[in-house]
Amino acid sequence: MLTRRAKYAMRALSHLARTPNYGPVLIADLATAERIPKKFLERILLELNRRGVLQSRKGRGGGYLLNRAPDQITIAEIVRAMDGPLAPVPCVSQTAYGHCVECPDERHCGIRAIMQEVRDAIAGILDKATLADLVQAERTGRYRHRA
Repeated sequence: MLTRRAKYAMRALSHLARTPNYGPVLIADLATAERIPKKFLERILLELNRRGVLQSRKGRGGGYLLNRAPDQITIAEIVRAMDGPLAPVPCVSQTAYGHCVECPDERHCGIRAIMQEVRDAIAGILDKATLADLVQAERTGRYRHRA
């Protein structure tokens, strides 16, 4: 399930993507505009900055801004930064694999086989969807998955 943290991150990034030159925007202004608790937003933006999605500028005219164009930032990147791996179980994760302790034989595990399909479907969409797509979907109310 997508956490509030990931949703807030997408809203904040979408706001920056709609801002001329993709920012900079002060945290207080961003929090007010997107109705996100300021302290919570600060932690989100710090993590996105650490991951290279954002950059910050200090001083007059400073704030946070996108580090790359919106079409170069995937929704999967945002979700992974906020919520961790996309996989519903650790044994199918591509970024944080872990053996399921209750599983006696991974090669013949039906749960793993189905959850692999789920992970692949989620990643197949989120790895292709970009921040630019999100902004467009906000305008139109639609998103068309690219195969």
